[in-house]
Amino acid sequence: MKFDCCAIIPSYNHWTVLPAVVDALLAQDLPVLIVDDGSDRPAAQAITALHAPERRITVIRRPVNGGKGAAVCDGLRAAWTLGFSHAVQIDADGQHDLAQLPAMLAAARARSDAIVSGVAVYDRSVPTGRKIGRWVTHLWVYVETMSLRISDSMCGFRVYPLAAVQELLAEESVGAHMDFDTEIMVRLFWRGVPPVMLPVRVIYPPGNLSNFDLLRDNWRITRMHTRLVFGMLARLPSILRHRPPPVARPGHWAVLQERGTLWGLSLVGHAYRLLGHRGILPLLLPIILYFHVTGRTQRAASRHYLRLVGGRDPSQLDLFRHSLDFAVRALDSFAAWAGAIPAGAMQIESADSLQRAAADRSGRLLVVSHHGNADLSRALMAPALRQRLTVLVHTRHAENYNRLLRELNPEAAGRTVQVTEIGPDTAIALRACIERGEWVAIAGDRIPVLSQGRVVRVPFLGQRAAFSQGPWVLASLLGCPVSLLFCWREGGRQWRLALEDFSGPVTLSRGSRAAEIGGLAARYAARLEAYCRRKPFQWYNFFDFWAETGER
Repeated sequence: MKFDCCAIIPSYNHWTVLPAVVDALLAQDLPVLIVDDGSDRPAAQAITALHAPERRITVIRRPVNGGKGAAVCDGLRAAWTLGFSHAVQIDADGQHDLAQLPAMLAAARARSDAIVSGVAVYDRSVPTGRKIGRWVTHLWVYVETMSLRISDSMCGFRVYPLAAVQELLAEESVGAHMDFDTEIMVRLFWRGVPPVMLPVRVIYPPGNLSNFDLLRDNWRITRMHTRLVFGMLARLPSILRHRPPPVARPGHWAVLQERGTLWGLSLVGHAYRLLGHRGILPLLLPIILYFHVTGRTQRAASRHYLRLVGGRDPSQLDLFRHSLDFAVRALDSFAAWAGAIPAGAMQIESADSLQRAAADRSGRLLVVSHHGNADLSRALMAPALRQRLTVLVHTRHAENYNRLLRELNPEAAGRTVQVTEIGPDTAIALRACIERGEWVAIAGDRIPVLSQGRVVRVPFLGQRAAFSQGPWVLASLLGCPVSLLFCWREGGRQWRLALEDFSGPVTLSRGSRAAEIGGLAARYAARLEAYCRRKPFQWYNFFDFWAETGER
């Protein structure tokens, strides 16, 4: 299909910068259709004066103001009647950075079936209320599309494929006011029109006149989202077909890709600072629901685990609760590193054990797990004790989340070592840490990234599961006592921490090495199982933990 594009500018009482916008569009060889949505004088006169067919500028006058959506629809229909294949929609008030127009047109030519839309990049001129409203709409659009592909549905700078638009407008109604931009984009997505998103700088010029009616338009947007949510439920099978295809089943936990974008996580972080823990949780529910519904691998792993720990098939509500608990755990970590959780919120179980360990100036190995929230215990730990702690981690499958934590509090990344990088030099450095009286922490319920064959299968929740040999081999190399650390949420905003003495310095005999490692791993698995049964929804290994090693 031949690419033939024009520009549509809806205007209601915006005319002061309109000539400059028109000139910029003409410079890109775009015919311009201006839709005057019943503007008052002198705006109407100024807009009418721009009508110049010889310059390919056409002004369409609506006698009565009908709303932005009604004006754009009139322009889209007129563009289709004139034989154009595509149309650029842009605001008349100069908010949009027209320097991005060539990139948007190039993307539209490359994907003529797609809607190419701007993703607003604001400066400090954006009103706070407008930012909050956009966040709320973004969250609802994720639910309505069951996808993160539409990263900004409210930016009025976009390129439409007119054939798909005309088909939609002939069969469905869309919002006539400020609800238009979001609704038409969601409904096009439902019909299989792919979105292509490009960043666009957006400003709020001094003295800018906004046509947004705070009460009426917010009510219209609320009604729109209600319509779209119910429409989503009715169209769910077709909507799921339009999502990106699922990735292949991963062979190891470290291959599971991080499913949250940096901008999305940053958005949640800013919302948390603004709204607090109680205020942000309702807004997160649509996001959690999206990841729960689309995470088939994680959901299957959750079902298997909950069946073993609970002795029955989990309900759909149980599965969602497990996903919700994991999201709350991430939010708790964020809050702890932000200083929003006081140290007193974490109660110490067997406090004398922790006091003895803290007073002991010799080093020790801490074996932690993915039950509860060991990271929160590090955030709430006394600074002097945290300075003694080196944590072995694998965060490369969660770079965005960990980058956000680092930006929030640099100590979140302090004294950590990537487990993919452990070699002789690292082992020597860890031994030096122990000799200085420091603690080294390692997870006992994950197979090492580069050592999948170095496992031992031991009983766990009624089936044999593969546990890493790494913690116990490392314990023998470091020659120090071993403790287990567990930290779990008791409910509300309270947590409990337990530090258990596990063994003295580990010595592995050459002739019985495998059996000794197996015994240590089995003892650790038994303690982990006890905590899983105590708080079953707080174990967060969302992969097939019981699969044969080669399948993992």
